[in-house]
Amino acid sequence: MVATNLKSETKSLMDQRATLEAQINALIDTLSGPSGPGLSGNLTDSEGFPRSDIDIPTVRAQRKRLAELRNDHQDISDRIHKNIELLHSAKLPHNPDSTNQGTSAPYENHPMDVDPVVRIPFATIDEIAEDSPAAEDGLQLGDGIVKFGNVENGERLQERLVSEAQSNQGRPISVVVIRRGAFLDLTVTPRPWRGRGLLGCHFLFG
Repeated sequence: MVATNLKSETKSLMDQRATLEAQINALIDTLSGPSGPGLSGNLTDSEGFPRSDIDIPTVRAQRKRLAELRNDHQDISDRIHKNIELLHSAKLPHNPDSTNQGTSAPYENHPMDVDPVVRIPFATIDEIAEDSPAAEDGLQLGDGIVKFGNVENGERLQERLVSEAQSNQGRPISVVVIRRGAFLDLTVTPRPWRGRGLLGCHFLFG
């Protein structure tokens, strides 16, 4: 019963996270549009006066709302990860020997007891630029990174991710993400573009 409740709660949390991701995407699109100020661009001109080409109170409100949504997204992601870990710990005593088919029957037809339990994202994409390699190759805001090339959790994640991208510049890298509760296999090619870095996205670790 506890496991069933946890699975139900986790699925509900994933739905909530998907809704937050849609709202975050909409705000980022608005702020980063052709006439937008960006996510952190200056609201004053070169002389220090308020910019006349944007609605500053609206922009401030949108940025504040974006920060709130990101915090909510992180909180929900943390709860999802904790629930997954609890499901994992609840599952282990029932299946000590993976070759014993008799004990695995209660977990059949429940995808959440297979992939998400074993493979927990180590980072989440919380920023992604338009026309960037990451965006063009299929990564999306809110994607949970389960595996990036040879990087799969562990220590010094940011350093290892940067190294993996740099050492594979111009070559496709296999990336596994979790998106709205489903696992996806993607291929991303780190490469120079008009923006910063080789991917054009930001990873939130933890």
